[in-house]
Amino acid sequence: MELGPPGGSGPAEPGPRLRGLRGADAAASASSLSRFGAEAGCRAPAVAAVLPAGGSGERMGVPTPKQFCPILERPLISYTLQALERVSWIKDIIVAVTRENMETMKGIIQRYQHKRISLVEAGVTRHRSIFNGLKALAEDQPNCRLSKPEVVIIHDAVRPFVEEDVLLKVVTAAQEHGASGAIRPLVSTVISPSADSCLDHSLERARYRASEMPQAFLFDVIYDAYQQCSDYDLEFGTECLHLALKYSHIKAKLVEGSPDLWKVTYKRDLYAAESIIKERISQKVCVVMDTKEDEEHVGHCLEEMLKTELNHVKVTSGQDLQQIILEQCYNFVCVNVMTSDFEETQRLLNMVEESNLSILYPVVVISLFVRPPQTTILPFCISFSWEWS
Repeated sequence: MELGPPGGSGPAEPGPRLRGLRGADAAASASSLSRFGAEAGCRAPAVAAVLPAGGSGERMGVPTPKQFCPILERPLISYTLQALERVSWIKDIIVAVTRENMETMKGIIQRYQHKRISLVEAGVTRHRSIFNGLKALAEDQPNCRLSKPEVVIIHDAVRPFVEEDVLLKVVTAAQEHGASGAIRPLVSTVISPSADSCLDHSLERARYRASEMPQAFLFDVIYDAYQQCSDYDLEFGTECLHLALKYSHIKAKLVEGSPDLWKVTYKRDLYAAESIIKERISQKVCVVMDTKEDEEHVGHCLEEMLKTELNHVKVTSGQDLQQIILEQCYNFVCVNVMTSDFEETQRLLNMVEESNLSILYPVVVISLFVRPPQTTILPFCISFSWEWS
């Protein structure tokens, strides 16, 4: 078993850091679980996450395991880790990878500056990989360097679009019921074929649901279940909620999940995931300017125009650039008034480069030169993408 630093704040090896990329979002995230604890009259639980990432991706039909397939030149698993890292109340994230992919995973952690990550060796099946991840958190294991959580989340490495709200729902439900999992309505009717490949019977679709990830458990509930688990279940089982029911006699609370919880399984799913990522990062733009009266008028005009096309538009002064970097905006319109040397744009570029923001996504900056008093935007702009190695 190979573990990173307990509750580590960065990669095991030295490397560049994303400076302060948590900002106000982290404070809001940290308060969400604490707020639940206060409302329930109890303390917020300690939470960890386990990601089995030892699959070979046979169904995808590519030589690279799907969790390491690139999307926008970045491995798929990196997006999933980023989604979990944004949730500040998740204390530790355990990733189970095969021995031959251990160095690859270490490289991803360092390259994309993931934090709070520990690695364990995956088993030959999904359940064995999860069991290895749970052992890394159990206090009864020798050389354990991580603290046992009260609640553990189990999630798939190839479900990159999980949001904090569904994570919070399954964690709070698990704290109350012992186990919880996200579900979605069935898209297709499930049928049972006979031995001669004829229809035997079909299930009433409205009565059934598809089991999705994430799932959450009181740690002792799921760890005890895995310790009792038969070799057959470890070898052929896929459903963690079933193990909690069979071995710990816990009926999981089912939580309605969002449409974004789908799993990247086939090659076409990679293109779908790329499309979703592009749409998400392109729907937020920051208009950067100083507080001059002329610029405020220009900023208002730009804001109204952009809001007709984009979901999130924010106008801010050049003095607030650091906060914008903290909020992880990747698209900027920088307005320069009276300065043809694009001083404001250069300030923004320097801060983006210093923060290493473009490690995660390409950063696009459009620079505008406005000439008062006519408040005319000259008919040229500079649009470019920066990416530093």
